[in-house]
Amino acid sequence: MGIMEVNGDEILERKQSSYQNLDEGYLVQNEVYKGQQYSQIYFVRLHMLRTLLYSLVPHWKPHFPVCTILGLEGGKECVVVGTLYKHMKLKPCILDEYAKQRSSTPLVKPHNFMHPDDHLVLEDESGRVRLEGTSLVPSVYVTGVVVALLGKETDAGTFLVQECLEAGLPPQIEKPLKLGDDKYVVLISGLSVGNSSSNPLQFQLLVDHITGHLGDDMEQRMAAEIVHVVIAGNSVEIPKGHFNGQNLGPKDQSSLFEPIKELDISLAQIAAGVSLDIMPGPNDPANFALPQQPLNRCLFPGSSVYNTFRSCTNPHSFKLDNVSFVGTSGQNIYDLAKYSDAKNDLDFVERTLRWRHLAPTAPNTLGCYPYTDKDPFVLDSCPHVYFVGNQDAFDSRLIKGPEGQVTRIISIPKFCEAGVAIMLNLRNLECHALSFDAQLSL
Repeated sequence: MGIMEVNGDEILERKQSSYQNLDEGYLVQNEVYKGQQYSQIYFVRLHMLRTLLYSLVPHWKPHFPVCTILGLEGGKECVVVGTLYKHMKLKPCILDEYAKQRSSTPLVKPHNFMHPDDHLVLEDESGRVRLEGTSLVPSVYVTGVVVALLGKETDAGTFLVQECLEAGLPPQIEKPLKLGDDKYVVLISGLSVGNSSSNPLQFQLLVDHITGHLGDDMEQRMAAEIVHVVIAGNSVEIPKGHFNGQNLGPKDQSSLFEPIKELDISLAQIAAGVSLDIMPGPNDPANFALPQQPLNRCLFPGSSVYNTFRSCTNPHSFKLDNVSFVGTSGQNIYDLAKYSDAKNDLDFVERTLRWRHLAPTAPNTLGCYPYTDKDPFVLDSCPHVYFVGNQDAFDSRLIKGPEGQVTRIISIPKFCEAGVAIMLNLRNLECHALSFDAQLSL
């Protein structure tokens, strides 16, 4: 039954939608850590994506043989499939970190570790070979991407790349045609409750808008069309000074929990009327490695009593009225920005979709669980909506694939800095920004 909202003499009923959680693949349940290394996840990734690329090669380059790296013959053109490794001169090294402790000159830590001398290497189970040529630009790729390359071995023992085939957009379940009514999903990230720069009034205005207690008749009608809310990571910010290894006194313990308590009060207001998903982020009290597991429900005693409240994984996957969503809290894009280059963050988001992998830099530079029999970040199907949280600014783009795939990719800004949430219309996948300005002037 819909939540009733009073609008003058008129009663508005909140619209409803069917919801299906698809996070099962990201839950670490029966996995057992036995000291395994990360080579296994690379092996599984290569096996999964190589099988796919082998099926695409006959349509791409039907007249060229497919070889392993060990089977390359000098001057003979062929197709080879493997995992890219990017050799980076400026990439941080644990030995350098140790050297810094013994040196009076601190190491420079740039935001981006790219260098003109960076080069790519292709690996498979048989061996590795350095890549040459202008067809494959090192600044675009990162370690962990699986590709098929057409080229030939040179006299110097390198592989001269002529063309590159990526996995491309995965198949997509057709979007429902009959979604006649406007239904909105609100996407938020970076609330950072507890941060000295965050504005509690700004967040409360957002809560009031979602629950229909803010604005004129038209805004309240739009609020009644909100069927779901997703909070994509970094919901709280706990003072770093509390994590110095010392026992906390009662006063410090109270301040440690205060941001979570404040967040819970606000989320309870939302969950009372709208279904709500909350994902962990890098600053939240959750495990560090991807996939991050759901925030413990005991942190939200007020919100968790509602069956509309769901604590979810990061990455997070779900369906609303058969419109499929996939999203992350931003770690995958932030890491890509350190080891590759693009005009804007949406280019990174689009690349992960076309590489068919949510987090290609894991486990090389992005922490992840050492899986042995699967790589949960490989995309089996193309989502209709792919969102990434905790970005610098709001941006959106519609991606179209060769087989009719259509995906809306969305960059969600940090709410504590921009005061912006995103409204996405399920009917046509169009989205716009909701801006809340709560600056007080005297």
